Amino acid sequence: MPLLERLRIEVYLPEHQVPEYEKFLQLLANEFMYAFGGCSIVRGIEGSYLSVFGNRMADRINVIYVDTPIALSTDFAVVAAYSRTLKDVVMDALTEEDVMISVEQVYHAV
Repeated sequence: MPLLERLRIEVYLPEHQVPEYEKFLQLLANEFMYAFGGCSIVRGIEGSYLSVFGNRMADRINVIYVDTPIALSTDFAVVAAYSRTLKDVVMDALTEEDVMISVEQVYHAV
């Protein structure tokens, strides 16, 4: 069974009641849909982190992700530039330091 090299882009957004977060999630969904043909959103993931005071803090996040036909091994510069632009857009839109963008190589069986 052959494997196809793909790129997965994931954006982890804190779940907030502030309307800007839902609007931004939909903006990303539109971006991924038109740029890559679609995406998936997983809502309400439970997480936790340590506060600066060492206390365990509960957190809920939403993850939006897309698998693209881009190969990280051959298109690293393009992927790095897109990731930087995506990070800048997130920071401008939400002024949130807790947003994480993950880019990783995945393989799909065909």
